[in-house]
Amino acid sequence: MLVLITYDVCVTSDGGSKRLRNIAKTCLDYGMRVQNSVFECEVTPAQFVTLKNELTNIFDSKEDSLRFYMLGKKGRQKVEHLGAKPTADPVNDALIL
Repeated sequence: MLVLITYDVCVTSDGGSKRLRNIAKTCLDYGMRVQNSVFECEVTPAQFVTLKNELTNIFDSKEDSLRFYMLGKKGRQKVEHLGAKPTADPVNDALIL
C-alpha cells in the first residue's frame, strides 16, 4: 500500500535538529522523499506498523507533528505530479544499482 508521510519538527527545541534527521532517515528506509518533509512509502501493513512505531518513538508529541495518509494498493494511480523534480516509481521504473 502507498502511504504518504508528512512531518513538521520544531528544530528550535532541544534535540529538534536530531529528531528531524532521524525522522528523515527512518522514512528513507521505507520510501522516497518527494518534498522536504514529505515521503511516499510503498509498504505492507506489517511494515507500516513498524514504520509508524519507529517514527512515534523519535518525534516529540508536544513539539512535532506526524501525518500518515493511507492511499492504498492503487495509491500510485491517484498521484498526479506537475512541475520540477519528478520522482521515480519504485514499483514500475527500473532502478540501476
